[in-house]
Amino acid sequence: MFASYAASVVVASHLNRVHKSISGNRDYERHALMNRLILMNDRDCRDQLRMGREAFARLVKLLRETGRLYDSVFSNVEEKVAKFLYLIGQDARNRNVKFLFYRSGETVSRHFHEVLRAIISLHDIFLRQPNGLECPPEIMNNTKFWPYFKDCIGALDGSHFRVKVGNDIVQRYRGRKAFPTQNVLAACSFDLKFTYVLPGWEGSASDSRILDNALTRDLDKLIVPQGKYYLVDAGYQLRSGFLAPYRSTRYHLKEYSLRQPKNARELFNLRHASLRNAIEKVFGILKKRFPILGSGAEPYYRVDTQANIVVAGCILHNYLMGIDPNEELIAEVDEELMREPISSDVAVSSQTQQCRVGEILRERIVTTFWRDYNTNND
Repeated sequence: MFASYAASVVVASHLNRVHKSISGNRDYERHALMNRLILMNDRDCRDQLRMGREAFARLVKLLRETGRLYDSVFSNVEEKVAKFLYLIGQDARNRNVKFLFYRSGETVSRHFHEVLRAIISLHDIFLRQPNGLECPPEIMNNTKFWPYFKDCIGALDGSHFRVKVGNDIVQRYRGRKAFPTQNVLAACSFDLKFTYVLPGWEGSASDSRILDNALTRDLDKLIVPQGKYYLVDAGYQLRSGFLAPYRSTRYHLKEYSLRQPKNARELFNLRHASLRNAIEKVFGILKKRFPILGSGAEPYYRVDTQANIVVAGCILHNYLMGIDPNEELIAEVDEELMREPISSDVAVSSQTQQCRVGEILRERIVTTFWRDYNTNND
């Protein structure tokens, strides 16, 4: 009996040493992985985490020093943020990160949501609506746009992101795509930063309906300063605060690649498209930088989490445009936009007072545009 007890003690001791050895090996492998990701090669860091080493280090510093994230007993902030960025930057699944980082699926999920909440809490720092007090330098320093668009504060549009929803509500999320989507309204500045984001609307909701909600909601309200306006496409009504192009007139930039505008309306549409292209570009960069938003594959997070991921992606995009913009990625988006088919979205015509105010503004700009254009080309 004593021999049997002694043998069991030996086995238990051996298993304990094996467990410690495995744990030590996992810690070593995890440490080696983090070194490869954020210390060894800047290109590798950008490829895997979608930002360079310095940008990663500054983000971790910001989240740690502002108390948004803390080191835990077994995981530091660097690891938590790296796992989050890998998940959204590679459209990876929980089990992939579990394998790479030698963590349980529960730990990976918990850290993901910790970092997601922390990033969203940076909203007031990195997502700021324009106050309209200053003209954007992209307009003021370009004679093609100044002084004609001096009161323009940005561009606005909607974009669809795939979602996963239950069969009982899936029809509400089916719109122009073959799969369910959320329709995200966003505005941006001309330096390619988001200034407003409203996610979560069903894919069947029209852009105009979402815009009306953004202007009247109590929380996260879209604010257009008095006398200022956003550039929008023909899918929106021409109205006070939102300047749309002329319909039934050439509009998209690729349509002007072979010949110059022949009349005042074509000239206006060309200049309008040149500026408004910023919102298409910023959406394109967002989806290319973070494939979890643009891969087209069915997401594996709930729709409310997917909406939060959109907001977090926009915040990270703005952060990176200020420190690590990735010009190569921006150039790829430019090329893709020129290859895209031309959209034919047309809004329902309206004769409201706000619409007439928009028409007056547009006609005033067009008249001045055409006069100066002809003068300079004589």
